[in-house]
Amino acid sequence: MNKIWVGIISFLLITVSLFLVFDKKEKSELKKVKVAEVTHSVFYAPQYVAHSLGYFKDENLDVEIILTAGADKVTAAVLSNDVNIGFCGSEATIYVYNEGEKNYLVNFAGLTKRDGSFLVSRTKEDNFSVKDLVGKHVLGGRKNGMPEMTLEWALKENDVEPNSVNIDTSVAFSAMAGAFIGGTGDYVTLFEPQALQLEKQGYGYVVASVGELGGIVPYTVYNARKSYIENNPDVIKGFTKAIQKGLDFVHNRTEEEIAKVIIDYFPDTSMEDLIKIIKRYKDSDSWYKTTYIEKSDFEHVKEIMKSAGALEKDAPYDKLVDTSFSK
Repeated sequence: MNKIWVGIISFLLITVSLFLVFDKKEKSELKKVKVAEVTHSVFYAPQYVAHSLGYFKDENLDVEIILTAGADKVTAAVLSNDVNIGFCGSEATIYVYNEGEKNYLVNFAGLTKRDGSFLVSRTKEDNFSVKDLVGKHVLGGRKNGMPEMTLEWALKENDVEPNSVNIDTSVAFSAMAGAFIGGTGDYVTLFEPQALQLEKQGYGYVVASVGELGGIVPYTVYNARKSYIENNPDVIKGFTKAIQKGLDFVHNRTEEEIAKVIIDYFPDTSMEDLIKIIKRYKDSDSWYKTTYIEKSDFEHVKEIMKSAGALEKDAPYDKLVDTSFSK
């Protein structure tokens, strides 16, 4: 009888040991993936949810998110192989394709479906109208960048000619809040949490959501080099699956629940403010329900670019968008 128990215990010990060895091996084999994000904003809450709750690790991915200010800098980082995945506006991939890059960037997953910036006025305006921008100085971001082009589109959609507004594209996107605080401009377009921070500091007032004014567009999407996607389909599939779980979370949870998950990604923002910001983005219907990038949405990007005089030639959806990982 004792021999039987000894045998059972020995078997269990060996089984546990093997489990620990294989578990350790599995964890050590997480695939390192570097992601360049165009800016750091609560606008990208689903991404931070996926990172915080371990959705990437569930797909055997060790994801590092690197702030790379500006879509042009994101695409440069991806093309130079400094990072594996880019996270920026889809217009940037169109520029790369039309410049003749052979190993061009392919968009494989969508996250945000509207412009995530808010229009901040230097003065309080209870009954703001887009027509109030006529003759005013607006800090709008990089020329032919998605924020600036979406702003122009929003003006036209509201029967305001962009030429009637002084849209200042000389100030770098990352420096616009500081420039506005310093006295430059009557209005500025800012992502959160910067817009709310300016409000709390008494430097301005949020008067409109540029996203609501500009309509649906694949505003911020994930892209990678064509060859990377071809050679690493499991990485792209797992990454997309994790992002989808992040999207599901933000659509099915309260602002408070989301804030608790991503608060560590915004150490300078209070829980109370973070909840307010998430509500703003929820109210603006900012996030896609799925990562699938619709052809109509991509065509709308090109329509906005053409309207701004930034589209030299067509860039085919079938080449620049791969929806196979979202199915």
